[in-house]
Amino acid sequence: MNISRSFLHPALAAFALGTVLALCAPAYADVIPGYPDDSALPQEEAALPPYCYYTNGFAGNSGRSAEKAHWESVIGYETFRGLHHYCRGLFKTSRALYVARSPKIRNYLLESSLGEFDYVINIAPPDFILLPEMFTKKGENLLRLKKPSQAVQEFMRAIELKPDYWPPYASLSDYYKEIGDIAKARETLAKGLEYSPDSKSLKTRLTELGAPKGPKRK
Repeated sequence: MNISRSFLHPALAAFALGTVLALCAPAYADVIPGYPDDSALPQEEAALPPYCYYTNGFAGNSGRSAEKAHWESVIGYETFRGLHHYCRGLFKTSRALYVARSPKIRNYLLESSLGEFDYVINIAPPDFILLPEMFTKKGENLLRLKKPSQAVQEFMRAIELKPDYWPPYASLSDYYKEIGDIAKARETLAKGLEYSPDSKSLKTRLTELGAPKGPKRK
């Protein structure tokens, strides 16, 4: 079969470009010796939420079990099929924070975790129970990657979806405190306590910020 030059040329060009990009890209396979890129070690699995153990690629996924069937029914079968990506994002985050020995590897793992989170965010129904948590985890990693505007958007998505879920208020207030906007940090905590008045984490943060300073006396 003859292949026209008009088809062959762009095909070869694309192949050549792909080869060049592959050669130029950093070699991140097994970025940390003994820690495979996309598989959790037993000790990492043990630190993950219990449903992760039964998702694709994890130890409990082989065969059928009452526990796996339980999580499928709670989470939803279709979303559960892709939930291993969220679990990967979680253990990549842990590796970035506690195992990576260089900023380059740390940032690579954090960036990689965002793609894992987004996979599940994109396939999950709007009322998926874990979405507020996922938005919050994504926002925290965006802050670690020095992308605050994107991080704030993720925290707000979590808050809008579930106003009584306290973690995004905590992370958002921590960010405002770090940049010196104490008034905004206090406002965020106060709003969180309106919806989650029993949150010890929010109360502690508000106490640590101290009472707002009144106007100076003349």
